[in-house]
Amino acid sequence: MKRFVAIIAALMAIGLGAWSQESVSVYASCDEALAKQLFAKFTQETGIAVNFVRLSGGEAISRMEAEKGNPQASVWVGGVGLDHITGKIKGLTTPYKSKVAATIPAKYRDKESYWTGLYVGPVTFFTNNKRAAELGIKPPTSWADLIKPEYKGFIRMADPRTSGTAYAVMTTLRYVFKGDEGKVFDYLKKLDANIDQYTRSGAAYAASVATGEIPIGIGFAHDQVKMLNQGVDAVITAPKEGSGFELAAMSMIKGGKDQVNGKKLYDWILGKSSQEIFATYFVLLVAPGATVHPKALPLSKVNALVQDLEWDGANKERLVKRWTEEIGSLRK
Repeated sequence: MKRFVAIIAALMAIGLGAWSQESVSVYASCDEALAKQLFAKFTQETGIAVNFVRLSGGEAISRMEAEKGNPQASVWVGGVGLDHITGKIKGLTTPYKSKVAATIPAKYRDKESYWTGLYVGPVTFFTNNKRAAELGIKPPTSWADLIKPEYKGFIRMADPRTSGTAYAVMTTLRYVFKGDEGKVFDYLKKLDANIDQYTRSGAAYAASVATGEIPIGIGFAHDQVKMLNQGVDAVITAPKEGSGFELAAMSMIKGGKDQVNGKKLYDWILGKSSQEIFATYFVLLVAPGATVHPKALPLSKVNALVQDLEWDGANKERLVKRWTEEIGSLRK
């Protein structure tokens, strides 16, 4: 009888465990396949399930603003760090002094612990060799090249209203033009004449270049290296005037319901278990001694510009509003 009771108790415990598995809800602004691998590994190691929604940086900000009174996620993983600065400014995220984050160089984390950097990636151009040859154009090697008449309709990039990648292009140009915003927007208007379409996601252009749907795309190097590693006949070129770079980051969402498990995930992503997964996506992790894929494009291979991330983050809403009024809203 005692044995029978013990078996019943064990079965009940298993059943209750299945119904009450710990979980955490996440917004992921990194590559969706990367997010799936990361969260599956985390669940395997901790038993904590991850429910995530893939959103671009701009979409994540909009979602968190809409849900501010009742947050539906607790952690925001990936996406350009400038969007995480926007999240801090808007009061959408909350500080977390992770002991693991203390190992990250200070320049790659918020001084008030609102966000922590994960990896960096330079802004580069991606050209499909076969399609470019058919059209009689050469891979661009400078920002000046991109506004030449021969590239009209042959360039694709993301929309600054929804993508942190596109905003990184804007801030890069501001450094190229030494802070002269008049020159930046004059350039962006000329570039707009050569853009066939703006995508919602910062990485979407890379697949279009890979298939030859569009010959040239602008974005982050790791998305392009990923395509080259799949055998795509394309070339990556860095603008000789200078490349900005993204600092992908992670934040805790203010008022999120799964704060305890969220912090466990936050610490885990900054630890060793996640690094080999990140490396397979050709990103350059900022953690000291982190694994680096041999095919990843390092910052030393481009003319990396010195950036003021805090300024860029604080001025994003203003600059994107101006882009919308002067360029985005005028497109047919």
